[in-house]
Amino acid sequence: MRSSFFGNMDQGQQLPGHFALQNSKMLRVHLNGEALARQGSMVAFQGQMEFDYEGSGGVGRFIKKALTGEGTPLMRVRGQGLLFLAHDADDIHLFYLENEALTVNGSNILAFDPTLSWDIQRVQGAGIAAGGLFNTTLQGQGWVALTAHGTPVMLDTGRAPTFVDGQSAVAWSAGLHVGVNRTFKAGALIGRGSGEAMQLAFQGQGFVLVQASEGPTVPTHTH
Repeated sequence: MRSSFFGNMDQGQQLPGHFALQNSKMLRVHLNGEALARQGSMVAFQGQMEFDYEGSGGVGRFIKKALTGEGTPLMRVRGQGLLFLAHDADDIHLFYLENEALTVNGSNILAFDPTLSWDIQRVQGAGIAAGGLFNTTLQGQGWVALTAHGTPVMLDTGRAPTFVDGQSAVAWSAGLHVGVNRTFKAGALIGRGSGEAMQLAFQGQGFVLVQASEGPTVPTHTH
Protein backbone atom coordinates (compact mmCIF):
# COMPACT_ATOMS: atom_id res chain seq x y z
CA MET A 1 0.00 0.00 0.00
CA ARG A 2 1.35 3.42 -0.96
CA SER A 3 0.62 6.66 0.86
CA SER A 4 2.41 9.81 1.93
CA PHE A 5 1.74 8.61 5.49
CA PHE A 6 4.11 5.70 4.84
CA GLY A 7 6.69 7.77 2.97
CA ASN A 8 6.59 5.40 -0.03
CA MET A 9 4.42 7.24 -2.52
CA ASP A 10 7.37 8.14 -4.78
CA GLN A 11 9.46 5.02 -4.26
CA GLY A 12 9.71 1.76 -6.17
CA GLN A 13 7.49 1.11 -9.16
CA GLN A 14 5.97 3.96 -11.15
CA LEU A 15 2.36 4.48 -10.08
CA PRO A 16 -0.42 5.50 -12.46
CA GLY A 17 -0.59 9.28 -12.29
CA HIS A 18 -4.28 9.95 -12.86
CA PHE A 19 -5.06 10.74 -9.18
CA ALA A 20 -3.12 13.73 -7.83
CA LEU A 21 -3.59 16.51 -5.30
CA GLN A 22 -4.20 19.89 -6.90
CA ASN A 23 -3.78 21.19 -3.36
CA SER A 24 -4.49 19.83 0.11
CA LYS A 25 -8.25 20.28 -0.32
CA MET A 26 -8.81 19.48 -4.02
CA LEU A 27 -8.28 16.27 -6.00
CA ARG A 28 -7.28 16.38 -9.66
CA VAL A 29 -8.16 13.32 -11.76
CA HIS A 30 -6.62 12.93 -15.21
CA LEU A 31 -9.61 11.10 -16.60
CA ASN A 32 -9.29 8.83 -19.60
CA GLY A 33 -12.11 6.38 -19.01
CA GLU A 34 -14.00 6.19 -15.73
CA ALA A 35 -13.81 7.05 -12.04
CA LEU A 36 -16.20 6.70 -9.11
CA ALA A 37 -16.70 9.77 -6.93
CA ARG A 38 -18.89 11.10 -4.17
CA GLN A 39 -22.08 12.61 -5.56
CA GLY A 40 -21.87 16.40 -5.68
CA SER A 41 -18.08 16.47 -5.22
CA MET A 42 -17.31 17.84 -8.71
CA VAL A 43 -16.21 21.46 -8.47
CA ALA A 44 -14.88 21.85 -12.06
CA PHE A 45 -13.79 19.90 -15.12
CA GLN A 46 -12.06 20.51 -18.43
CA GLY A 47 -12.80 18.28 -21.39
CA GLN A 48 -15.74 16.04 -22.21
CA MET A 49 -17.37 14.18 -19.31
CA GLU A 50 -20.65 12.53 -18.34
CA PHE A 51 -21.91 12.12 -14.77
CA ASP A 52 -24.27 9.27 -13.87
CA TYR A 53 -25.75 8.03 -10.60
CA GLU A 54 -23.96 4.87 -9.45
CA GLY A 55 -26.17 2.29 -7.77
CA SER A 56 -25.09 -0.22 -5.15
CA GLY A 57 -24.00 -2.71 -7.81
CA GLY A 58 -26.04 -5.63 -6.54
CA VAL A 59 -29.01 -6.64 -4.40
CA GLY A 60 -26.82 -7.59 -1.44
CA ARG A 61 -25.10 -4.21 -1.22
CA PHE A 62 -28.38 -2.38 -1.85
CA ILE A 63 -29.95 -4.10 1.16
CA LYS A 64 -26.90 -3.39 3.33
CA LYS A 65 -26.96 0.30 2.39
CA ALA A 66 -30.69 0.52 3.08
CA LEU A 67 -30.38 -1.14 6.49
CA THR A 68 -27.20 0.52 7.71
CA GLY A 69 -27.06 3.93 6.04
CA GLU A 70 -23.39 3.23 5.36
CA GLY A 71 -21.76 4.19 2.12
CA THR A 72 -21.39 7.49 0.33
CA PRO A 73 -23.82 8.13 -2.57
CA LEU A 74 -21.64 7.65 -5.64
CA MET A 75 -21.55 8.90 -9.22
CA ARG A 76 -19.70 7.36 -12.15
CA VAL A 77 -17.76 9.86 -14.26
CA ARG A 78 -16.91 8.94 -17.86
CA GLY A 79 -14.86 10.87 -20.38
CA GLN A 80 -11.54 12.52 -20.98
CA GLY A 81 -9.95 15.58 -19.43
CA LEU A 82 -9.25 17.04 -16.01
CA LEU A 83 -11.75 16.46 -13.20
CA PHE A 84 -11.53 18.45 -9.96
CA LEU A 85 -13.18 17.07 -6.81
CA ALA A 86 -13.59 18.41 -3.27
CA HIS A 87 -15.92 18.14 -0.28
CA ASP A 88 -16.52 20.87 2.29
CA ALA A 89 -12.88 22.01 1.92
CA ASP A 90 -11.81 18.91 3.89
CA ASP A 91 -8.22 17.73 3.65
CA ILE A 92 -7.68 15.01 1.02
CA HIS A 93 -5.35 12.03 1.34
CA LEU A 94 -4.39 9.47 -1.31
CA PHE A 95 -3.81 5.73 -0.97
CA TYR A 96 -2.73 3.36 -3.72
CA LEU A 97 -3.78 -0.24 -3.08
CA GLU A 98 -1.61 -3.00 -4.53
CA ASN A 99 -3.98 -5.97 -4.49
CA GLU A 100 -4.82 -5.13 -0.88
CA ALA A 101 -7.86 -4.15 1.15
CA LEU A 102 -8.63 -0.97 3.09
CA THR A 103 -11.60 -0.40 5.38
CA VAL A 104 -13.05 3.11 5.26
CA ASN A 105 -15.76 5.10 6.96
CA GLY A 106 -18.12 5.59 3.99
CA SER A 107 -18.62 9.29 4.72
CA ASN A 108 -14.88 9.87 4.16
CA ILE A 109 -14.77 8.46 0.62
CA LEU A 110 -14.17 11.10 -2.06
CA ALA A 111 -13.23 8.99 -5.11
CA PHE A 112 -11.70 5.68 -6.15
CA ASP A 113 -10.76 3.67 -9.21
CA PRO A 114 -13.55 1.53 -10.69
CA THR A 115 -11.07 -1.38 -10.74
CA LEU A 116 -11.52 -1.65 -6.96
CA SER A 117 -14.31 -3.80 -5.56
CA TRP A 118 -16.25 -2.64 -2.50
CA ASP A 119 -18.62 -4.04 0.10
CA ILE A 120 -20.25 -3.00 3.38
CA GLN A 121 -19.25 -4.88 6.51
CA ARG A 122 -20.40 -4.76 10.13
CA VAL A 123 -18.05 -4.13 13.03
CA GLN A 124 -17.92 -7.20 15.26
CA GLY A 125 -19.93 -6.84 18.45
CA ALA A 126 -22.12 -4.04 17.11
CA GLY A 127 -25.63 -4.87 16.03
CA ILE A 128 -27.76 -2.89 13.64
CA ALA A 129 -29.37 -1.12 16.59
CA ALA A 130 -25.99 0.40 17.50
CA GLY A 131 -25.98 2.45 14.30
CA GLY A 132 -23.00 3.91 12.51
CA LEU A 133 -20.80 0.84 13.02
CA PHE A 134 -20.87 -0.36 9.45
CA ASN A 135 -17.99 0.44 7.15
CA THR A 136 -16.95 0.05 3.53
CA THR A 137 -14.07 -2.21 2.48
CA LEU A 138 -12.28 -1.43 -0.79
CA GLN A 139 -10.13 -4.14 -2.35
CA GLY A 140 -7.91 -4.63 -5.40
CA GLN A 141 -5.41 -2.43 -7.20
CA GLY A 142 -5.99 1.26 -7.72
CA TRP A 143 -6.36 4.70 -6.18
CA VAL A 144 -8.51 5.78 -3.23
CA ALA A 145 -8.99 9.43 -2.24
CA LEU A 146 -10.25 10.04 1.30
CA THR A 147 -11.32 13.21 3.07
CA ALA A 148 -10.54 14.13 6.66
CA HIS A 149 -11.75 17.04 8.75
CA GLY A 150 -8.58 18.68 9.99
CA THR A 151 -5.09 17.17 9.96
CA PRO A 152 -5.35 13.43 10.80
CA VAL A 153 -2.97 11.22 12.76
CA MET A 154 -1.86 7.74 11.68
CA LEU A 155 -1.75 5.36 14.68
CA ASP A 156 0.28 2.13 14.66
CA THR A 157 -2.10 -0.42 16.16
CA GLY A 158 0.72 -2.94 16.62
CA ARG A 159 2.22 -0.84 19.42
CA ALA A 160 -0.73 -1.15 21.81
CA PRO A 161 -4.50 -1.77 21.87
CA THR A 162 -6.03 1.27 20.17
CA PHE A 163 -9.43 2.88 20.76
CA VAL A 164 -10.98 5.48 18.46
CA ASP A 165 -14.28 7.32 18.36
CA GLY A 166 -16.38 5.75 15.59
CA GLN A 167 -16.90 9.09 13.83
CA SER A 168 -13.21 9.98 14.02
CA ALA A 169 -11.88 6.78 12.45
CA VAL A 170 -11.34 7.54 8.75
CA ALA A 171 -9.75 4.28 7.56
CA TRP A 172 -7.82 1.29 8.83
CA SER A 173 -6.03 -1.88 7.78
CA ALA A 174 -8.59 -4.44 6.67
CA GLY A 175 -6.79 -7.24 8.52
CA LEU A 176 -7.21 -5.74 11.98
CA HIS A 177 -9.46 -7.26 14.61
CA VAL A 178 -12.09 -4.57 15.23
CA GLY A 179 -14.57 -4.61 18.07
CA VAL A 180 -16.52 -2.25 20.29
CA ASN A 181 -15.26 -0.85 23.58
CA ARG A 182 -18.01 0.38 25.89
CA THR A 183 -17.19 2.85 28.65
CA PHE A 184 -20.76 3.69 29.60
CA LYS A 185 -21.26 4.47 33.30
CA ALA A 186 -24.38 5.01 35.37
CA GLY A 187 -23.49 8.68 35.81
CA ALA A 188 -24.30 9.25 32.15
CA LEU A 189 -27.96 8.64 32.97
CA ILE A 190 -28.10 11.65 35.29
CA GLY A 191 -26.13 14.13 33.23
CA ARG A 192 -22.61 13.47 34.52
CA GLY A 193 -21.36 11.23 31.73
CA SER A 194 -18.23 11.93 29.71
CA GLY A 195 -20.09 11.73 26.42
CA GLU A 196 -17.67 9.01 25.26
CA ALA A 197 -19.71 5.84 25.82
CA MET A 198 -18.48 3.71 22.90
CA GLN A 199 -15.33 3.44 20.79
CA LEU A 200 -13.96 1.19 18.09
CA ALA A 201 -11.27 -1.12 19.49
CA PHE A 202 -8.42 -2.11 17.14
CA GLN A 203 -5.97 -4.96 17.69
CA GLY A 204 -3.29 -6.43 15.44
CA GLN A 205 -0.54 -5.30 13.10
CA GLY A 206 -1.69 -2.36 11.02
CA PHE A 207 -2.82 1.24 11.24
CA VAL A 208 -5.85 3.43 11.79
CA LEU A 209 -6.19 6.94 10.36
CA VAL A 210 -7.93 9.31 12.80
CA GLN A 211 -9.33 12.73 11.86
CA ALA A 212 -9.38 15.74 14.17
CA SER A 213 -13.17 15.72 14.43
CA GLU A 214 -16.10 13.57 15.50
CA GLY A 215 -18.09 14.61 12.45
CA PRO A 216 -20.17 17.66 11.56
CA THR A 217 -21.88 19.51 14.38
CA VAL A 218 -25.65 19.73 14.19
CA PRO A 219 -26.76 23.30 14.99
CA THR A 220 -29.05 23.74 17.97
CA HIS A 221 -32.64 24.23 16.84
CA THR A 222 -34.24 27.49 17.90
CA HIS A 223 -37.82 28.60 17.47
